[in-house]
Order: sequence, then C-alpha cells, then structure tokens
Amino acid sequence: MKIDKNIIKELTDYLNEFNLTEIEYTDKDTKIKVSKSNPASSNQAESVSSSMPIPNVAKSPIISGTEVKSPIIGTAYLAAEPGAKKFAEVGKKIKKGETVMIVEAMKTMNHVPSTADGIIKEICVEDGQPVEYGQTIIIVE
Repeated sequence: MKIDKNIIKELTDYLNEFNLTEIEYTDKDTKIKVSKSNPASSNQAESVSSSMPIPNVAKSPIISGTEVKSPIIGTAYLAAEPGAKKFAEVGKKIKKGETVMIVEAMKTMNHVPSTADGIIKEICVEDGQPVEYGQTIIIVE
C-alpha cells in the first residue's frame, strides 16, 4: 500500500492551523491518523499510523435526554453570524424542528433542527468547533 505524503503534510498543516492535537483521514479501507503528543512543546506531528477504523468510545458520562446529532461533518456555529443571538442556550425551551445550530460544510451553512421538544440540558460543542457526522451537539430533556 502506498500512502500519499501530501495527505500527511496537509493533515499536519491542519493540526497547526486549527491548533488540534489529533486528526484522522479515512478513504475506503485506508485510515491515516496524525497526532501531537504535547501541543505546547512542539508544532511537529509526532506520530502517523494507518489502520482499519476503530469503534468510537464514549468521551463523556452518559446524560439522560434526547441527543441532537450533527447530520454532517463540518464546523459548528451557535449563531447565524459573529455577535448574533445564539440559536440555543442551556435552559432554553425549544420545539421539534427549531434550529439549534448551524454546521458549515464546503461553504454551505446547514441548519440543524431539534429532533424533540424540550429544554436544552447541555450544549456539547463550542462555537467554531469541528464536528463529525453523528456527533452529539446538543442534549434536550
């Protein structure tokens, strides 16, 4: 198997540009993961691995409620524009179908609707944070 060095270079550039500690790229049966061991002491990617996909492991304690998940990979935004009123805030009552966030992908702003009526219990992402497909972005109770 031949790995394209340009992909590794591009992933390393993304690590530095977005101040990330780890990034993965998956294409068919190839998975490339680039990570830093300590972002404060080094700006170089220190490990590169190629393997089959690994199942997701829960990152936080289980919280009761309905999870609103990201429908796409992209960048999450809590408001329509910088300085504007946020779509969702903890404690706010929302209705099913109401926009709770925008996920930008390829310069397209995709409104993410709530999947349930209720009160927002937790916002799981920060404004401007990259999100994955299926990642929980809000919990509604």
